[in-house]
Amino acid sequence: MRRWNLIGLIVSVGLFGAAVSCQSGEPGGSEPVVPVGPKPVDYKTTPYIWQKPANFPDPIYNFARNPMTVEGVELGRVLFYDDALSANGTISCGFCHQQGSAFAHTDHALSHGINDKIGTRNNLSLQNLAFYKSFFWDGGVSDLDLVPIAPIENPVEMGHNMGVLLANLRKSPKYPALFKTAYGSDSITTERFLKSLSQFMLTMVSANSRYDKFVRKEAGGELLPDELAGQTLFQQKCATCHAGELFTDQTFRNNGLSRALNQDKGRSLVTLRPEDKYRFKVPGLRNVDRSPPYMHDGRFLTLEQVLKHYASGVQEVPELDPALRTDGKPGIPLTGTEQKQIIAFLQTLTDFDYISDRRLGPN
Repeated sequence: MRRWNLIGLIVSVGLFGAAVSCQSGEPGGSEPVVPVGPKPVDYKTTPYIWQKPANFPDPIYNFARNPMTVEGVELGRVLFYDDALSANGTISCGFCHQQGSAFAHTDHALSHGINDKIGTRNNLSLQNLAFYKSFFWDGGVSDLDLVPIAPIENPVEMGHNMGVLLANLRKSPKYPALFKTAYGSDSITTERFLKSLSQFMLTMVSANSRYDKFVRKEAGGELLPDELAGQTLFQQKCATCHAGELFTDQTFRNNGLSRALNQDKGRSLVTLRPEDKYRFKVPGLRNVDRSPPYMHDGRFLTLEQVLKHYASGVQEVPELDPALRTDGKPGIPLTGTEQKQIIAFLQTLTDFDYISDRRLGPN
């Protein structure tokens, strides 16, 4: 028995020595043991499926340059509704672009910014931005990704500085984490900031009005007799400028507004071309019933006033667009009944799903 005990002792000592050798890294031993911990989580986003409405043209926006993700859209939505984008923390994008008004601002004829400052032009509604080739009344920006810079740095709108704004976001308690979720790192850059806002704005697709259901032959798309008559009149008398499914040909035209109270030179301030004086972008008419006031200076409060202008108020000015001359005279002949029928048709362009979609609103 003593012999077997001795053998067991020798074997135990040998095994202990081998174990010590393995852990000490001495010659003849193996690599140090590395503790096993949780594997790092791979960065992964969820693709956002953007769909073109069946009755719409192909989009102009280059989606390949800014692949949309659920996380990127959410970051853009948070930014859109954050007052911190203005210099004094009182004005967000959503302040001037209110969902119930088709992302327009109906409280003021002209844009209304920080410290109650008043701008020079009416606030355009936001919708179907993927299909537009230029933005603002004068077309001064041709890339959706660059659009936010204009109001953010406009001294009478948001009055901020992009560099200071981004520095503030980097120090905020919430944005580094949101950027990391959307982009894989918490680096907050101008490009990421702007593209996130674009991703959210690209989701602003309005294509489910009663008119849309009518042209797509869907349930709920029935038009009443006056609406059908108005559609025919609209195609005859308005569609030269308000063309296609966006209801704009995206050109810049002079529509004979009186310049007695407003000398805004419009498109020429961008192009510096004399022939562009007093020309403004033809606005799209979707949800037009929800987004008064009208014209670049918000001078008309109702659609009735707009139709009356075209019927009898067009001014004879050198810059007047040829489409607004009939038999050599300015204006579009319209009886009172015809004006009412056109308005009835325009009201079928209201997309109630769009103006109530909770995904487009703030938290």
